[in-house]
Amino acid sequence: MSLLLKKVILCPNPYRDTELKVAKAAKEILDEIRCPNVVCLPFRANEEPEGYGLAIRPLQQELRGADMLIAFGGDGTILHLAKTAAHRDLPMLGINLGSLGFMAGLEQAELSKLRELCEEKYIVESRMMLDVSVKREGRVVYSSLALNEALIARGNVSRVIRLRIFTETGRLVDIAGDGVVVATPTGSTAYSLSAGGPVVEPTARNFVVSPICAHSIHANSYVLAPERTITVQTEATGYKPVVLSVDGGRAFSLRYGDAVEVTRSRYETKLVRLEMRSFCEVLQRKMLGGLTEDEK
Repeated sequence: MSLLLKKVILCPNPYRDTELKVAKAAKEILDEIRCPNVVCLPFRANEEPEGYGLAIRPLQQELRGADMLIAFGGDGTILHLAKTAAHRDLPMLGINLGSLGFMAGLEQAELSKLRELCEEKYIVESRMMLDVSVKREGRVVYSSLALNEALIARGNVSRVIRLRIFTETGRLVDIAGDGVVVATPTGSTAYSLSAGGPVVEPTARNFVVSPICAHSIHANSYVLAPERTITVQTEATGYKPVVLSVDGGRAFSLRYGDAVEVTRSRYETKLVRLEMRSFCEVLQRKMLGGLTEDEK
């Protein structure tokens, strides 16, 4: 990657970055080191005036010629931008303004480290993504790209649903319960973890299949090779609502007999790291309440 970045896009979440104060501070640092940058909103807030003194540019237009995205918000903001960045093969740096911010590369108090961008003092991690599609009577009726997970779950009726899960090599497991999460290693610390799945190093290449509240004492999570094609089949006949949600996005209603197919995508999310922290250290700080005195 070139020592001189041609254009960095600052993408503040206006719901997290009040009056875009953090984005302004970051822009001042990048202007100081003469790193070309523009500000684009990944989604718009209700309040006006828009930008609070910053010139706001259209994101899709500014993606041309960009070298990097900087996302200001929580993990949700990074997830929202992951598809855009992956399709353009753009590395993305997250500035955490949320609670966990597990995918973020910097905390708000570490903004001064942005000066290291033009000195190329950073690494880029590649994260596996998922291609998720729904097949109905042999035809694809839905498709999406996921960084965290595909969730197949019951709708708003508190009744057990039944799902059959296959790979191309045969039947994996039948589930009766609230549903199933098919996650990437990045998503292993999100919904999958809440469902009892394992923590997987985020740069690994695996599928994690985790049943949700399964009505069985033998309901296990499965870690599968990235070459697998995972198919989740809904009941052929039934009356209970089942939905698909990708990375926490809008639910897609499944019909009886639909098949959700999940494969490893050719796209990857590239996350910028300015701090050379190990995964174990990040896990300890973010998920387990910090380091002990002996570990500091």
